[in-house]
Amino acid sequence: MILTVTLNTALDITHRVRALRPHATHRVTEVIQRPGGKGLNVARVLAALGHEVTVTGFVGGGTGRAVQEGLTRTPGIVDALIPVEGATRRTIAVVDATGDTTQLNEPGPLIAPAEWSAFQEAYEVLLRSASAVALCGSLPPGVPVGAYAGLIRTARTLAVPVLLDTSGEPLRRGVAARPDVVKPNAEELAELTGSHEPSRATRDARRRGAQAVVASLGPDGLLAHTPEGHWRATPPRRFRGNPTGAGDAVVAGLLSGLVEHLPWPDRLTRATALSAATVLAPAAGEFDQRAYEELRTQVAVTGEVSAA
Repeated sequence: MILTVTLNTALDITHRVRALRPHATHRVTEVIQRPGGKGLNVARVLAALGHEVTVTGFVGGGTGRAVQEGLTRTPGIVDALIPVEGATRRTIAVVDATGDTTQLNEPGPLIAPAEWSAFQEAYEVLLRSASAVALCGSLPPGVPVGAYAGLIRTARTLAVPVLLDTSGEPLRRGVAARPDVVKPNAEELAELTGSHEPSRATRDARRRGAQAVVASLGPDGLLAHTPEGHWRATPPRRFRGNPTGAGDAVVAGLLSGLVEHLPWPDRLTRATALSAATVLAPAAGEFDQRAYEELRTQVAVTGEVSAA
């Protein structure tokens, strides 16, 4: 079982319009509603790849009930979300006919100390049955800024590989706790290291504690620095569509490759193909299966294995 943690779950709502214009009224042509938050998106991709996944984090209110109802319609996912008093947030994506996306993210509910303690207890129990864990996304109000660092240390104590995908101060503190993999985008990586040169920044992030760093460079693919070597994975071309959830598909590709013991070039090929196929799908947490199968043979991976 793979465990994904989404402390700031969301109800993802995608509105499609012909064109988005400021200060104008828009006619929405389609509305898609899905359970959301980075870890839930990761879980849906993992389930589609055939993995058994358990999701945990916080959920509450009417939006929380809608999230849990949506999860019941996704085969392969076990719901272990922790109920809280506050309401789960909404994230709203407005996508125009060209695929350009405007994202609106609400803040999460205020988490009480007792709710945070209940989560930590449940998390440790779930880890005992997990082959790997992904810690994903922002922290809701009330959760300590060093929360991910503590969750990483718990996973390491139980010898469960852990992947971290967050930003800002939670990322900085989490990296210092030595996760097995971190997956920042270029902006998050620059904020962490102070360097805007991706190769230098990924090496610096490893020196700060991460065992492996996979930087997401958007349409330019992935850059990985690991104990086994360093590689660049590049898609065959740029894709237009909805990029929401593309980074979460990368996490799913890396995590599935980890538990399947694939070599790094194969993990990066899978993650890059999934990311591009997600851009072509209608909503986050989904991917175009046909495009994914085609892209797996078209992704170019270059680099070298580290000397023994």
